[in-house]
Amino acid sequence: MSRRNHTIELGCIAGADLSAVGAGKQGWLVENPNLLVALDTNSIALANRSSILILNWSQSINGGPGTDPNRAAKIIPELSPIEAEYISAVEWLVFDDDIRVLAVGTSCGYLMIFSIHGRLIHRQIVNPAKILKIRVRGIKQDLIQDTSSEEVCVVMPGVVARFDGSDIESLLQQWLQQSGSQGWDQDFNMFQDNSGNPVRNLPYQLWNVSKHGVCADAAITGVMSPPLMEIQSSQRYYCAVTIGDDAVISAFRLSVDKSRSLVGAILSKVVPATFSTIASLSKLIWRSEPNNSKKPEPKSQPFARASPLTCLKDHPRKGEKLTLPPNGSLAAITDSLGRILLLDTKALVVVRLWKGYRDASCLFVEMLANKDKVASRPAYYEYTKSDYCLCLAIHAPRKGIVEVWQMRTGHRLLTIPCPKGSKILQPTYRFSSATTSSSYVPLEVFFLNGDSGQISVLNRFLH
Repeated sequence: MSRRNHTIELGCIAGADLSAVGAGKQGWLVENPNLLVALDTNSIALANRSSILILNWSQSINGGPGTDPNRAAKIIPELSPIEAEYISAVEWLVFDDDIRVLAVGTSCGYLMIFSIHGRLIHRQIVNPAKILKIRVRGIKQDLIQDTSSEEVCVVMPGVVARFDGSDIESLLQQWLQQSGSQGWDQDFNMFQDNSGNPVRNLPYQLWNVSKHGVCADAAITGVMSPPLMEIQSSQRYYCAVTIGDDAVISAFRLSVDKSRSLVGAILSKVVPATFSTIASLSKLIWRSEPNNSKKPEPKSQPFARASPLTCLKDHPRKGEKLTLPPNGSLAAITDSLGRILLLDTKALVVVRLWKGYRDASCLFVEMLANKDKVASRPAYYEYTKSDYCLCLAIHAPRKGIVEVWQMRTGHRLLTIPCPKGSKILQPTYRFSSATTSSSYVPLEVFFLNGDSGQISVLNRFLH
């Protein structure tokens, strides 16, 4: 009875054909390590190593009410059989004006963007390594934040890449305009030539963060101040947090530009000119060299500077999972010893620790925790950001429960049962060009029961 009070049922995916992603046996959602899940407010993407299934569980795929809420689209990306390439990461990208696409990462380091109908919009190499995670994060400019930062972070072993949200939105708007009024339905790609090479690459920054070992997961937490004794400039610096086997937690200062040392500046000017001269002389000497018609290998860009800030090594403890709220102020880290560490990403210190949560997963959620304040509000009252408090939802599958703890040092607000074979999910961050919104949408936690196919949401009101 208590679970009915704390969750609201929204939809179901049981009527869809999920055999392509391994459904049909008990525990299929949590026992398959190759199964990837990404949730949006209306859609869910389920991916295995070679294909992706998009299900609209609350409305039809065209965006309006439909008679078949389980209408699906299947995506089969073009993968390299020679490299044994496979799908390694998926995440939704949602923008204003209802632009909704799916970002896909592969084991060979390619980032692909598909429409909800499975049309390939963009494909480019990030770095020749497996993409572990695609993260979407942002801070909107308001009375408190004087700057805005919205980004897509691509995580690879020991490497972090950052794409600016505005660049991706510009590409999608251009694609939508060029493909016509029915662009989302057309098999049209203006960003590739006849050979399949991208005509336009998205700009991005790339950093090597393997100073303390190869990371299992990482995230860019936000903009940070420049180092001491350095000349102030318009260049931005970002903070990155990584977790892994060698170092449970590591932090880096990421510079947008490459190293500005005198030697680096000289080499950046001299070396290209030297190679250009050598290449010109070679062409004069060997004029009869036959043209090579082999398709050139795509190359990623050089690494920018990443300066290590701190690390926590505690063998045999290993960092396993990492989650952050959209503003990146905190990070919840699960480790191999069943502990959960709450990290302040500004001060880079652990401010809280939970024990006894093996195989746990965490998501940040916003709750209306002040019961007296909520009870005094009229029924038509529209809640704002200040009415909510940030909490951490901890799913402990071995205990069969989900706990909600108030941040940073608050008490446990509630405990609800969670059926075996379920996952907690969260819709992706929504990119927005507006500085203010008519209504605030809080962070929510969704439940997906793999055995029943039921999708429900955690009630933000505490009874």
